[in-house]
Amino acid sequence: MKKGIIIGGVVVVALGAAVVVPRLMRPKAVLEEAPVPVVEVEKPRPADIVLYRNLVGTVEPSDVVYIYPKAAGEITDVFVKAGDVVSEGQAICRIDTKQVDSARLSMEAAKTALDNANANLARQQALFAAGDIASATFEQAEMQAKSAQIQYDQAKLNYDYQIEFSNITAPIGGVVEQCDVEVHDNVAQQSLLCVISGEGSKAITFSVTEKVVDQLKTGDPITIEKNGKEYQGGITEISSMIDGATGLFKIKASVENGDALPTGSAVSLFVVSDRADQVMSIPVDAVYYSGGDAYVYTYDNGIVHHVPVEVGIYDSERAEILSGIGNQDQVITTWSSELLEGAQVQIAGSAPAGTKNGEGSENVQTESTQAE
Repeated sequence: MKKGIIIGGVVVVALGAAVVVPRLMRPKAVLEEAPVPVVEVEKPRPADIVLYRNLVGTVEPSDVVYIYPKAAGEITDVFVKAGDVVSEGQAICRIDTKQVDSARLSMEAAKTALDNANANLARQQALFAAGDIASATFEQAEMQAKSAQIQYDQAKLNYDYQIEFSNITAPIGGVVEQCDVEVHDNVAQQSLLCVISGEGSKAITFSVTEKVVDQLKTGDPITIEKNGKEYQGGITEISSMIDGATGLFKIKASVENGDALPTGSAVSLFVVSDRADQVMSIPVDAVYYSGGDAYVYTYDNGIVHHVPVEVGIYDSERAEILSGIGNQDQVITTWSSELLEGAQVQIAGSAPAGTKNGEGSENVQTESTQAE
């Protein structure tokens, strides 16, 4: 029986040794240092930030003339049609105003009276020189001649006006955009006879709100797009009065090399809606938001700081910073999930703190397995 017990004890000891040996042979857990996050930084710098608004404009000639008759009457001749190119002074149409003949007769009558008055003055002058008439008679003849001259000048001026009113000519050279009158049409003074667009560059007209017009000034550049092609231009006129029909301010801009743009067509254009010149700015991707409040991360001797900031306007690249940081602060411009207040980081391309020549950059320990 004792022998059996001893054997049993040996078996138990052997089993215990079998359990202990694997534990001793198991690879030891060692602590391996994790790399410190590498970030890029940038100091705030002055920049111009300009925001653009997309609008729709209408193509117009740089010069356009709307021709209305100065006297009512019947159209007797039409010399042009839409699409024709005319020169300054070229005849457009003729109107029978019923006043030309009357004005001509009045002028001829005034001319006859003037000739008679001048002839009488010549006779009276000879008699006055000979002492045959009194000075009062001679002066009366002079007054009659002057009065006849004035009446003739008025009659001739009226005749010239009637001729001008009857014969409609082009005030500028260009293209006839519209001419809808025909022979025997009766036109009034408010009837549009013809529209002529001047030769040369085109213009764009568009309307903006009061907020936008405050940001615009003559000379500002604009970009126009039509059928996938871009044109450059500049603002030439800014209305200071609100259009009663639209409630907007009317703007006019010139277009470079825009002769191919059809008159009256709609174009897409971009104008400045807001701008900030030479303001403190940082990359827009370096600004984060929490609950609507903006903040940035800054770098200070290897430590991250969470800094609230006030942001002004921003575009796709830069953001205006109104307050919160200074020109010498180093703003972290790269994102990392380990960016937290007080976290350790290193700047890309620099040696981490506590190392030499960039070696041994690990400061944080993690557990891994390694066979001994």
